[in-house]
Amino acid sequence: MKKLKTRLVLAFVIMILLPVLLIAGAFFGFMNHRLHMMEKNYGIKVTYDSLSDNAALISNLTESYVSALEEQIGKDSSLLLDPEYLKKINAEMESRHSCLILRVDGEIMYSGVGGTLRDVEDTIYGMLPDYRGYQDARENRVYLGGQVQALIKQLDFEAEGGRKASLYVLTSSSALVPQIQELMVNLVILAVCVLALTSLLMSVWLYTSISAPLNQLKTATNNIKAGNLDFTVEGCAVAEINDLCEDFEDMRRRLKATTEEKMAFDKESKALISNISHDLKTPITAVKGYVEGIMDGVADTPEKMDRYIRTIYMKANEMDRLINELTFYSKIDTNRIPYTFSKIPIAGYFDDCAEELGMELENEGIELEYSCQVAPDVIVIADAEQLKRVINNVISNSIKYMDKEKQKIQIRLRDVGDFIQIEMEDNGRGIEAREVPSIFERFYRTDASRNSSKGGSGIGLSIVRKIMEDHGGKVWATSVEGEGTTVYFVLRKYQETAAIQGN
Repeated sequence: MKKLKTRLVLAFVIMILLPVLLIAGAFFGFMNHRLHMMEKNYGIKVTYDSLSDNAALISNLTESYVSALEEQIGKDSSLLLDPEYLKKINAEMESRHSCLILRVDGEIMYSGVGGTLRDVEDTIYGMLPDYRGYQDARENRVYLGGQVQALIKQLDFEAEGGRKASLYVLTSSSALVPQIQELMVNLVILAVCVLALTSLLMSVWLYTSISAPLNQLKTATNNIKAGNLDFTVEGCAVAEINDLCEDFEDMRRRLKATTEEKMAFDKESKALISNISHDLKTPITAVKGYVEGIMDGVADTPEKMDRYIRTIYMKANEMDRLINELTFYSKIDTNRIPYTFSKIPIAGYFDDCAEELGMELENEGIELEYSCQVAPDVIVIADAEQLKRVINNVISNSIKYMDKEKQKIQIRLRDVGDFIQIEMEDNGRGIEAREVPSIFERFYRTDASRNSSKGGSGIGLSIVRKIMEDHGGKVWATSVEGEGTTVYFVLRKYQETAAIQGN
């Protein structure tokens, strides 16, 4: 995975080096091809050095003919005065844009000028060098500029009678130089094309590596805007944008989790309202019925009146308990449960609770058995009021599902090392093994169809778990279907020595 900065630097280097390499390769390939064609057309050896020296390149076109003419002068110069011989040589040289001119004692005796040079023939005659006596044409050459644009090689020799003769080998550059110029232009065009192609490829590479993830992020933004969170933001090969994609994906997951949590909370809230509404309706209906009985004079004896009023009082207490659960539930979700922790002698605390519960359960025909195996001086740090809520919620839940003729609840305190374990056992109908781990979840009911008649908000045991967790303890349950259920919760002992050492 490369960073964007690295990609830009790499693209910059490639845009410099690649064109240089491609242009160099294309240059040598193209040049070799054109030089080969020139050699094939003109029968001369063309090198890179000769391309920079037009005069030398043009001179090479007639080098073989000049050497032959020099050799002929050494053997028999009189043959060079024969027009037919010169005409024959001139015909062979035409393919190389060259021709022969013979001047003897200042008078033109033969002229093979033709083609593009014919229009400047008189000008050429006026520019021909004078007789110098040179026989080496390589040392005696002149380039004619202006309208002529030709190279002249001059061979001087003495004819019969002491006449001064000059044989000129004239090569026009009008055909060869444009080819060289065209070659250079083609190379420039080739270089421009290579640069354009390289720039295009690098631009496409950078654009695709950046635009694709940006388009993905744009699509993701539109999905979130439309409320769709069921998608995935994939990573990319650009480090900076990949970090952005990962952050965006993390944000999407968080948003989705928050949305799902909110939906679950809304669902739970609706379930709570439904449960509370259903559970409040039963006592309200009963209260309404007993009040109407009193108003209609049905309670016409002191005994009936006392029973009606007690029933109304019990139903009011039941409604008050439901409303308290609803209020406490709202505090759980906002983590605003009011705790007042203090040192509590756990044995004495449960002795008092057992005495109070015994009287209440006795009125309902339920037997309470209480045993304490904890020393009187054992202390725990707890909120007495919230701990009482835990006990009451467990007891209320047990009462709700009593199905035996002789109903019984047992409370046992045990000392288990660093902890105090409280066991609350009933002989109700019990819970299926698969449902036991779920009874402390919010709104969970072991059998909604059978339990709807039992009332309850469905949050009592979840409140128990929350309070115990906030006390640093834990809660769990065991059950045997048809025999009963036991709820366990533990509290850590307060160690005075450990506390002092900690300070």
